[in-house]
Amino acid sequence: MQNEARQPGQGTREDDQENGGRLMLDIPSSRERPASQPDPEGKLSGEPLRESALTGIFEISKILTAPSRLEVTLANVVGLLQSFVQMRHGIVSLFEDDGMPDMTVGAGWSEGSDERYRMQLPRKAIDQIIATDRPLVVENVAADPVFSAADREVLGASDDMPVSFIGVPIRIDPKVVGTLTVDRIRDDRSSLRLEYDARLLAMIANLVGQTVKLHRLFASDRERLMTEKDRLQKQVLELRQPPRERKKLHAHGIIGDSPALRGLLEKIAVVARSNSTVLLRGESGTGKELVAKAIHESSSRARRPFVKLNCAALPETVLESELFGHEKGAFTGAFSSRKGRFELADKGTLFLDEIGEISAPFQAKLLRVLQEQEFERVGSNQTIKVDVRVIAATNKNLEEAVARSEFRADLYYRISVVPLLLPPLRERRSDIPLLAREFLKNFNNENARTLTLEASAIDVLMNCGFPGNVRELENCIERTATLCAGSSIVRNDFACCHGQCLSAMLWKSASDERPEQPAPTPRVPANSIIPAAEATQPVQSVCGEPASLGPPGTVLVSGAKMADRERVVAAMERSGWVQAKAARLLGLTPRQIGYALRKYGIEIKRF
Repeated sequence: MQNEARQPGQGTREDDQENGGRLMLDIPSSRERPASQPDPEGKLSGEPLRESALTGIFEISKILTAPSRLEVTLANVVGLLQSFVQMRHGIVSLFEDDGMPDMTVGAGWSEGSDERYRMQLPRKAIDQIIATDRPLVVENVAADPVFSAADREVLGASDDMPVSFIGVPIRIDPKVVGTLTVDRIRDDRSSLRLEYDARLLAMIANLVGQTVKLHRLFASDRERLMTEKDRLQKQVLELRQPPRERKKLHAHGIIGDSPALRGLLEKIAVVARSNSTVLLRGESGTGKELVAKAIHESSSRARRPFVKLNCAALPETVLESELFGHEKGAFTGAFSSRKGRFELADKGTLFLDEIGEISAPFQAKLLRVLQEQEFERVGSNQTIKVDVRVIAATNKNLEEAVARSEFRADLYYRISVVPLLLPPLRERRSDIPLLAREFLKNFNNENARTLTLEASAIDVLMNCGFPGNVRELENCIERTATLCAGSSIVRNDFACCHGQCLSAMLWKSASDERPEQPAPTPRVPANSIIPAAEATQPVQSVCGEPASLGPPGTVLVSGAKMADRERVVAAMERSGWVQAKAARLLGLTPRQIGYALRKYGIEIKRF
């Protein structure tokens, strides 16, 4: 008898296609078998086999529908197969979509035993089943070319030990996702049942394929739902957090936890995500450079250069060379070519401080660079293109400068794409203790001191106006710490408690130079007109001197009991609605009176 691999159903492949692509194995029963092919010795009886197969399939269907891990389910299926299919080994092998092994199980499977079962598979035969999408039935493995020498060794097949093999594909819809294989020692009885068992295994593989499909769908849905659950939980947690913690941004050098500062930090986090030009507005000493650096470090350009330039520190000719660069010999002293700040900041951020101080001719040159992102070096005709984010800063009232034709309107609109107003220190008084301790800590580190701030010292700082904002606070701490003779700073260590406050002297000298000096009346601190998050009452210094934002000796229009809005209106009425005069009456700057008018919604009367 010639031993060859038999592909069941080869003669009826067209019929298979008509049956929806399912492989139908036509194995005649004992009743259908012709008289010329009697059942030898009655060993292959049709009815007992059918009854055994139906019982086996029924039991397998119960296993497949039971709630359990897929590996355990398939191992139980193979274990049950041994009770009604003659076999030595039975293995179910599943593969991922990319062809890599997913799981390999057999009877008695346990965690971590996949590799042991995988080693029992004839690789070449498995590859053929998957490639052809058809069962493989081999009566004698040792005599069939489908099996390599390694495969025969894995199955333990030899001339002295004939082994039969049956392998059927496991499908999910039209795609082969695995195989169900059995092998057994060949004898006369097993040879007669090869094709019958192949048909039975094909039916079982079909049931297994449906179960694998359901398990994979459930696993995919569960993973999707878990991902969605995690996303929703994060959203709920974010919504439950107070607003100040939703977009918390830690910026180096920016210290404080006041509402005004938290609002600024939230805006920084939003602005940093874009490449828009930013204009930082605020009084001197509010930390505009620190904010510009925080925007840069929180943006996608953080790994690129951060270049800064103070426009007020240089004359126009030098400023042009600094920003645009120059070629060798462009002017006297230009001994070599030099890159400008725009080139150095390419792909990064350029911070232009005091932009309100540049001259009108240079404003036109700067406008072109901001619009086109291109320029020429001084002494060159070659156009250079750059990719630079510009952050500008000023403490000047640019709107008034535009109205007076001191600042180009088109440049104003170009740099004021995203304006950020930095709060003055009087609007974030709760940050003063944090800032003071940080400045004292830096002083101690630089000077090998161990000074501390007493509660009385904090009271003095909390009741100071600090018109110079954070910069003035830092100078105050450094000056007081330098002159402090003890181990801690107390109330009497501050110059303001001895009538020697430099800030007060500065304001006094400025007021003495004014030609008009209104008659003295009781003063009310001007900082109550400018909004303060923490202080709504007039600030009275613990050293006995009123803490006013205006110069000492200036006059306000009414007593402390008059509301802020009423004082502003009264001052405007008294000055004929001229803001500059009203500012002098209230001891404020024109910019501060303008802010108060906008805050209280006071409409300026025109005469």
